[in-house]
Amino acid sequence: MRKPSITLATGLVAAALLLPFGNAIADQAAAPALTVSFATPAQREWPETVPASGWLKPWQEAIIASETSGLRVIDVLVDVGSVVTKGQTLVRLSQESVLADLRKQAAAVATANANLTKAKANADRARQLRPSGALSDEKIAEYLADEETATASLASEEAALDSAKIKLDQTTVKAVDDGLITSRSAELGAVVSTGTELFRLVRQQRIEWQAEVSARYLPRISEGLSVTIRGPDDRPIQGKVRLVGPSVSTNTSRAIVYVALPTDVRPRVGLYVTGSIELQTTPALTVPETAIVFRDGINYVFTVGEDMRVRRVRVETGRRNNGEVEIVSGVDRSSNVVTSGGAFLSDNDLVKIVGEG
Repeated sequence: MRKPSITLATGLVAAALLLPFGNAIADQAAAPALTVSFATPAQREWPETVPASGWLKPWQEAIIASETSGLRVIDVLVDVGSVVTKGQTLVRLSQESVLADLRKQAAAVATANANLTKAKANADRARQLRPSGALSDEKIAEYLADEETATASLASEEAALDSAKIKLDQTTVKAVDDGLITSRSAELGAVVSTGTELFRLVRQQRIEWQAEVSARYLPRISEGLSVTIRGPDDRPIQGKVRLVGPSVSTNTSRAIVYVALPTDVRPRVGLYVTGSIELQTTPALTVPETAIVFRDGINYVFTVGEDMRVRRVRVETGRRNNGEVEIVSGVDRSSNVVTSGGAFLSDNDLVKIVGEG
């Protein structure tokens, strides 16, 4: 009849032995999972930006071509990449035939001048003899007509001489403006025709960004707005909106915004780059980038409650600037947001704040 007492005593002993292990498990469950830092979101004044992408192209491109024909290239003085100044000689063409024509035309002018002198003398004598009747009216009219013909002939030959001089000048092909040679078609020994392209020139070495933007932003984009471009080496390049394109593509619903770049910045023409156009300054609620936890394609932050437990909150992010991210929705300025260590947390974890004992 004493067996129940023995069983009860055995149970009490077992419970006493297991009590320390239970307390250890409870203490372990209540231990903080991680030591973290937290901060409240900050209110900033950030410029609203429009994303854009497009090609780097010349501000204006000049085509340098031959203005004469039938002449041979005897000297090419510049190459692709050469920086030239307005009036600088780029190509020389053969001059032998042009010089021969020039001498021939100069002789024709001299002949026409002599003929005019003779015709003028005859006309002057006819005018003097007209009152005396020594010459018939028909002869007088002939002399006067010869004078007019000789005058016109001299003018024609002088014009032809001027044309020959112009053709001589055209044997020296010069730069039409300061700039950078980007293309060369001139080849030594080639016989050129009128209009043959010899070079292409980026005027004044000015490069611009032709950025494509969504048409919905056009009413808010105007000349003079600041632009930031990511250069080929990821360094930012600052620019200004020069012109907003007057038309919108019917295929893409995008328009071209022409952005002037500084003259001391000369990235290569033809590069496709991205950037942003600053519209206006608006308030932004921001947290450090380290506070954002990206899981399963969704952005989260962890907030700390008064009980030192964290809660995972889904947030919508916006602009980014200098290591901070704009929070569009999810938390407010009163929230305590974990700024470091969030990637190792789970919902409802107990945490310890940095600096607390």
